[in-house]
Amino acid sequence: MKKENVVSIEDRIPKLKQHRKKKANRRLLFLLSMFLLMILSVVYFQSPLSHVKNVVITGNQLVSDQIVQEKSGIDKGMNVWSVSSDKTVEQLKKLPEIKDANVKLSFPNSYSISVEEFDKKAYLSKGNKFFVILENGNVLNKGTESIPVDAPLLRGFKEDKVLVKIVDELGKLPKEVQHLISEVNLTPKKTDQYHLTLFMNDGFEVSATIRTFSEKMVHYPSIVSQLDPSKKGVIDLEVGSFFRAYETEGEESNEGDESER
Repeated sequence: MKKENVVSIEDRIPKLKQHRKKKANRRLLFLLSMFLLMILSVVYFQSPLSHVKNVVITGNQLVSDQIVQEKSGIDKGMNVWSVSSDKTVEQLKKLPEIKDANVKLSFPNSYSISVEEFDKKAYLSKGNKFFVILENGNVLNKGTESIPVDAPLLRGFKEDKVLVKIVDELGKLPKEVQHLISEVNLTPKKTDQYHLTLFMNDGFEVSATIRTFSEKMVHYPSIVSQLDPSKKGVIDLEVGSFFRAYETEGEESNEGDESER
C-alpha cells in the first residue's frame, strides 16, 4: 500500500465529529419545528381564528341568504374544520331552487357559498296567485299576488306532464323570443288537446300547439317583421303560418308563410 493513500484515524476524527454535529443540529431543528407547530396548532384551535366568522353567499335570487345558510349547516362560531364541503353541497341541492353549489374556505375563518339555481322559465297561475316554474318543470310553493313581468305567465295548466312539456319547449326558444311572450294559455280543442293561445308583449296573438311550439315560435320575430305593426291580429302557427287581422278576421293572408322560407 502506498503511503500517500493512507489516512490516519487522527485526521478523520475532526471530520466525523463535524458530520455528527451537523446531523444532530438538523435533528434538533426538526424537533423544535414540530414542537412549535404543535404549539401553534393548539393556540389556533383554541383561538377565535378557528371559528367561522363570516359566511358569504352568492348566486342566489330565488332563495334567500338565510335559507341557504340554514340548509348549509354552517353557523358562525362553529369550528371551520368541522365543515364538510361535499356534505354541505349535498344538503344545498335538496333545495328545489338549487341546481349546484360550491363551498370554499377562505383562510383563516370565512366560508363562501356559491350557488347555481335552476333557471326561472315561467309563472303558473293558480287562483289569484302566481308561482315560479323552474327549467326542470318544478313549481315553487311560494306564490306572489302581483302579476309577474319577468317571465311568461301560464294559464290553464295543471302540474302534470303537459306543464313539463311546455316548459321544455319554452327552454328551447332563444331568450329574445321568450321575452316577447306575455301569456301562454292552454286552450284545448276537439282536434287538438294541446292547443295554445299566446298573447305577446308587442300586441299580437298567436295560435299554436305544444307539439310544434318551439319549432314554429322560433320564427316569430321574422314573421312579425313582415307585418304592419299597427294592424294587430292572430298569427296562426298550427299548420303552416298565416295572419288574421282582428278587424278582418274572416280574411286570411299568406304574409306569414313567406317569413318561414
